Amino acid sequence: MTVVTAIETTGDLTANSVVSNEPVKGPVYINRIKGGVLGDGTNSAIAAILGSFPMSTFSQNNGVIQLTGVASRYVAYFIAGLLVLLGLFPVIGAFLQTMPKPVLGGATLVMFGTVAAAGIRILASAELGRRDLLIMAVSFGLGLGVTAVPEVASQLPPLLKSLFSSSITVAGLSAIFMSLFLPMGEQASVEKEAQNEAEPASGTV
Repeated sequence: MTVVTAIETTGDLTANSVVSNEPVKGPVYINRIKGGVLGDGTNSAIAAILGSFPMSTFSQNNGVIQLTGVASRYVAYFIAGLLVLLGLFPVIGAFLQTMPKPVLGGATLVMFGTVAAAGIRILASAELGRRDLLIMAVSFGLGLGVTAVPEVASQLPPLLKSLFSSSITVAGLSAIFMSLFLPMGEQASVEKEAQNEAEPASGTV
């Protein structure tokens, strides 16, 4: 789950760069991804020490940025402070829970819709070859399959069942292993090496 959340963080930060009009290539983007994955890994390590699940970035935040047009990190500091207050004073959270569910549902629907639109926008701007399309198709298919037919993992041992009953884990692991073991075409390999040589070395975070 920690490995998969790191992959999710990379995708979320890429979408965040897109909706915030930040670059998605070059050293600025690479440093942004490095810092985000480092922060995500640190949070997951602290969560593991406290006996909790891995922490991950929220893709819904990208939907909020697209809806409001506000991408300043200083706003996030105030939101973090509010979350601390909600944790320390449950009465505040109880007050917010009185908000009608249709209102929350409508806002959530729009946010998730904008997240999906941002993902499609990223995929549309990427140069995808046959290998990339095959990896995407198999990963999407397995993830949706586990969601549609959850009993497919019911006969597995408890450890494997906890892993393969999650669509995120199945799709993430599928993409990882296929990327590692599926051979890359000669032309794509040459282009990738040329791109790596052309990109300047990025600094550390």
